[in-house]
Order: sequence, then C-alpha cells, then structure tokens
Amino acid sequence: MEIVKMLKSKVSIVHFKLMTMEAFLSKYFSFFNINISIMSQGSISMPQSLAAIAVILILLCFCFRTSNIYLLDYVCYLPPDNLRVPYSHFIEHFEISNVDQGVIDFQSKVLERSGVGGEACMPETVHEIPPNASMKNTQAEIELVLFTIVKDLLSKHNVHPKNIDILVSNCSLFCPTPSITSMIINKFGFRSNIKSVNLSGMGCSAGLLSINLAKDLLRVHKNSLALVLSMEAINPNGYKGSDKSKLIANVLFRMGGAAILLSNRKQDKPMAKYKLQHLVRTHLGSNDKAYQCVYQEPDEDETVGVSLSRSLLHVAASALRTNIIKLGPLVLPYSEQLRYGWSVIGNKLWARGNRKQIHVPNFKKAFEHFCIHAGGKSVIDAIEESLKLQKEDGEASRMALYRFGNTSSSSVWYELCYLEAKGRVKKGDRVWQIAFGSGFKCNSAVWKCISDIDPSVRNAWSDRIHLYPVEIPVFDC
Repeated sequence: MEIVKMLKSKVSIVHFKLMTMEAFLSKYFSFFNINISIMSQGSISMPQSLAAIAVILILLCFCFRTSNIYLLDYVCYLPPDNLRVPYSHFIEHFEISNVDQGVIDFQSKVLERSGVGGEACMPETVHEIPPNASMKNTQAEIELVLFTIVKDLLSKHNVHPKNIDILVSNCSLFCPTPSITSMIINKFGFRSNIKSVNLSGMGCSAGLLSINLAKDLLRVHKNSLALVLSMEAINPNGYKGSDKSKLIANVLFRMGGAAILLSNRKQDKPMAKYKLQHLVRTHLGSNDKAYQCVYQEPDEDETVGVSLSRSLLHVAASALRTNIIKLGPLVLPYSEQLRYGWSVIGNKLWARGNRKQIHVPNFKKAFEHFCIHAGGKSVIDAIEESLKLQKEDGEASRMALYRFGNTSSSSVWYELCYLEAKGRVKKGDRVWQIAFGSGFKCNSAVWKCISDIDPSVRNAWSDRIHLYPVEIPVFDC
C-alpha cells in the first residue's frame, strides 16, 4: 500500500508540473501556437515539438546562466613618509622602551631575514613611547586607512555612495561595535538597504574570502555594485612579552589596506580592468597542526599575542597542494594535466625503490602573473620552490613586502598594483592571487585582464616605481 501511495504521489507531482508548464507556455509563448494538451496526446507535429524544446532550453539557459563579476578598479593605501620605520628606529624604539636585550636581539635577527624594508610604515600611535594601543587610537587608524581609500576610489570613478549595493569589510584582529562596515556607512552616507557584512578572525587570507563573499552576493543580486575593504589593524596587536613565536609578528606586519570595486552590470564591462574567472578556497582547520600554526593566545604572563609556529611553511605548502588540486583542472592546459596524472599513476605502479618525483605542473602556461601573499621572505621563497617558479615571478611579492611590509589581507593588491605600475599587465593576461591565513587557509583567485592598463595612472607605487626592483639588503646590527 505504501508503494502505491508513493507512486500516486509522484504521478500527482508530475501532473502538476505539466499543468504549470502548460499554463506558463500558453501565457507567455502563445505566438508559437503550441497546444500542450495535444502534445501530451502525442499528435503534435515535428516543427511544433522542436519549437517547444527550443523554448524550454532557452528558458533553462536564461534561468541558470551565471553573471560575470567585473573588477572595475581598486585603490591601495599609501602611508605618509613620516610613518616609516627604518631599521635603526625600530631597534632604538625598543631600547628606549626598556625592552629586554634578549628580545631586542631576537627581533633584530628576524628583521634581517624578513625581507621588510625601511620604508614600511606603522601607525602614528605605535611610534609613541610607550605605544598607545587604546581603542580610540585603533579606530583612528581604521578611519585613516579606510576613509582615505574609499574616498579615493569612489571619487576616481564618480560613484555616489548611495549607488553601492553591497559592502564587505575584513579586519582580522579588531572587531569593534558598531562594526567597521557601520563606520563606513556612517561616514559616507550609504543607503539604508545596503547589504553589509563585516568579517573578523579570518587572517591574512580574508581579502580573497571577502571577494568570494561579494561574488556570491553579486550572483544573487543582479545589476549591483559591491565595495570590498581589506586591512589589518596594527595599533592594538603589538606583542610586549618575550615568547619568540609571538615576537615574529611585531617584525613582519605593517599598516596598509585596499578598497576594491566589483560589479555584475553589463554596462560596466567596457570600463572594468579585470574579470573574475575562478576562486578556489581551501581550509585545513580539521587538522590540529594546521589549526594551531597561526594562533592568538596569551603567554605564561597572560600577555596576548599571535604565535607563528615552526610548522607554518610546511602547513602552507600542504594547503597550497590541496588548493591547486582543485584549481589545476580549471586553468591548466590538458598537456600539463596529463603529465601530472601520468607521473602519479607511474609512481603507484612502479616499485617503491624506482619511484620518481611527481611532476609539478608548469603554471606559467596558465598564468602570466603571480601575486603571492607577502607573508615573509621565507613564505615567498617556499611557494616559488613548490611551484617551480623563477625569481622574476615573485618580484611583485618581494617588492611589496620590502616597501609596505606584510599588510595582511591587502598584500595581494599591493602586488597587482606593482605589476600595473610597471606596465606589465596586458589585455588578455591572467593573474593568480594566492593568499594564506590562520585556520589554516589557502585561497586562490584568478583574474583575466579585459582592458588596456595604463601604467601612468597614479597608484600607491607611482611616486617611486622607477626605483624598483631593488636588491633586498641584509641588515647588520
């Protein structure tokens, strides 16, 4: 009896769907003169059948088509020169603050190898002795960075704040109330029905996570503009203890931020710089080692800091491998995919003693430019080695690290900005942005340049792009 009931239920559902389609087609496509009742009786002519099938296929294509996501433009924050932290000032600051000499010596050694130059900047309050890490000063840092770049971006393209439909911001370690997105809405007067989201605790990969969230929202809300804001607050996150794993962050991170304007509107395509082709996310948080390799916690004296474990590079390499397993088939030519697949199969078939190294796909056949997260010199070196890239492929990442430091989630935008200022990005080029973050996460974004990029247009690198690239010096204490 239950089977009979199920069959009757399914027949009723099919009958209902047929009636719905008949009503829809008869209402909106009566000019085809299709009689659905005749169709169900099997007496419809062949031309009418073909016409009905064509209409249904067109409807399906229209309903399930995906809109393109265009990157209209972006702006990176350029700190004033008076906020620079030369090596000598960095060390002198700790000495005057009566920091333990062992801590000073350790941070000096890390600074030598970090790849961060003397032009990278800190907020004004961090220059004070002692630094004033109050909430008021942190909000002032947020306002200085984000208000500046939002104003520059909107005025550059004459976009009225009330035309922004979606607002996404990310700042990992500072989450005030009201939120950062509320600060932006209040300052610029965005309209009341804007769709706003504030992300926190997502680490250095949050920039591409924000792009992914904006992309998903744009796929749902048609004919919309999205503004994405990425930065990290430096002011409240300086570590004052002696745990070496937490002291590294003091050396690497500097102030910065980026504002990105996205659109799904067809009329914006002629003025857009890039089109988003792929965005692949990887999260290894289920693995304890990966989860704890970048971790905010108090030390033995209850002083809070972000620890970077020795396993960070190994975890990052593992996350990247997992990420490119999904990304590779989307971007690599079939020849590279076959070579990789054959090497994997060969290793499984041959005896253990005769195994050969797994073929590393040549990603230069898929991309013209690489923007590797400027997490540190060792991070860039490790990714270059893993992907078998040349030194010039990591130039943008090294130069961004040297001039601006690790700007966290906005670093990949400073790197793309460098490539544009150098005049290297041409129409048709593909750019691979690779970001890593706590959790542990690895995210990839693939952009295709769809316009002619003018290197003379002013950006964060324009004032001294002629001085780069530079040889990264080694600082001796």
